Amino acid sequence: MADEQADFNLKVVLISFKQCLNEKEEVLMDPYITGWKGLVRFLNNLGTIFSFISKDVIAKIQIMERFRSSDQKDHYSSLQAMVQYEMDNKLVDLQKRSEHPDSGCRTILRLHRALHWLQMFLEGLRTSQEDATSVLCTDSYNTTLANYHPWLIRKAVTVAFCTLPSRNAFLETMNVGPPEEAVEMLNEAMPFICQVYQITQKLFEEHSLLDLP
Repeated sequence: MADEQADFNLKVVLISFKQCLNEKEEVLMDPYITGWKGLVRFLNNLGTIFSFISKDVIAKIQIMERFRSSDQKDHYSSLQAMVQYEMDNKLVDLQKRSEHPDSGCRTILRLHRALHWLQMFLEGLRTSQEDATSVLCTDSYNTTLANYHPWLIRKAVTVAFCTLPSRNAFLETMNVGPPEEAVEMLNEAMPFICQVYQITQKLFEEHSLLDLP
């Protein structure tokens, strides 16, 4: 991922998440990965404070890219195809990490959880009229990713969030113009990100995959 440090542009994320869903409401893997690469650039632009998330996300993206370039790539063309293939062939560790610690289902679940946090944080940035970004970020984190992190990480993260820049500074890192234009772009992007999240949530819930070890 040599381009991960490139300038973030929210339009890339918007286009990617728009392209994620086909007419059957299947989540297509390639635009999903592209959308996540854009979100990683957003996190990196915010500084090392988010490196504990972005490094893990990068590792997960690389796993999914390997699946997409393997002999089994057709089975990983969409999240739905991936789940069906891995479940049918017993390629998912349902009780403990053992034979398939980096299954596609487990990998996507970790990205899915991180997307929930980003979804809530970006939604807060979109609707808030105040500069309390540290509160927005902390509340979003505590509701989502904190549930899966040990106490030491949770403590370090919430302390670090206290140093976050203002709302306008966040909006300016989206590289789509002044803050009001960034808000308009978020208005357009968030429904697609939310829809991808909701479809993934329902898919994993139907197959009892939301608590994979």
